[in-house]
Amino acid sequence: MKTLILAGGLGTRLGEETHLRPKPMVEIGGYPILWHIMKTYSHYGHNDFVILCGYKQEYIKRWFIDYYMNQSDITVDLRDNKVDVHRTTSEPWRVTLLDTGVDTMTGSRIKKAAKYIDGQPFMLTYGDGVSDVNINDLLAAHSASGKLATMTAIQPAGRFGVLEFAPDGKTVSSFQEKPRGATSWINAGFFVCQPQVLDYIPDGNGIMWEAEPLRGLVADGQLNTFKHTGFWHPMDMLRDKEHLNKLWASGQAPWHVWGGKGGNQR
Repeated sequence: MKTLILAGGLGTRLGEETHLRPKPMVEIGGYPILWHIMKTYSHYGHNDFVILCGYKQEYIKRWFIDYYMNQSDITVDLRDNKVDVHRTTSEPWRVTLLDTGVDTMTGSRIKKAAKYIDGQPFMLTYGDGVSDVNINDLLAAHSASGKLATMTAIQPAGRFGVLEFAPDGKTVSSFQEKPRGATSWINAGFFVCQPQVLDYIPDGNGIMWEAEPLRGLVADGQLNTFKHTGFWHPMDMLRDKEHLNKLWASGQAPWHVWGGKGGNQR
């Protein structure tokens, strides 16, 4: 099963980080967040990816082209233009890099990948969020639902602390800092889709996946949810990048399912 990853946005809220590179290439622990997402899927045996590029798509293509050499010890003999590779680590990945256009919206990017899906079910996620979601459990939930699409839903921690009061209505009886469950369930990406989902996406470049297509699936009773109560975190702003890098450096990154909970290792 192929995994589509949306990687074409501008990421303007990350400031200078995305001036020279696209948002999915902003690094956590020396590797792009896109790499972390792909490692999660790969951990569960899913290694066939279609990256839906847009903004600075050439940066993403160059990174993958250079990946093998950058992970190797090499000797370069300039006399005869020869390169010897002594040690390397590689991924079992097949990566299709699709230029879907700089100004194309998310739904239209997915539609442009139709010929690479070959009429088969596919997975889909955003290129800017990491999670410890169990991909196999997600697939099983989708299969059991009989629906055309399954969306992973999470309940993020509230932005503010929550107070409870004593009977007098004034004395604080308990305080919980940013509790999980204080907010509604939200879209966390990590979708599974039947190929018929593409019929819900009109032609053109201006279709948002989160608008007409998802609303159409909801109206037809075809959108299932997989409720994930573990870790999920997007990289929307610089403070998100700093937080994720601290988790990785601490050796306790929850999304690092392919190597335990630690960081500082591939």
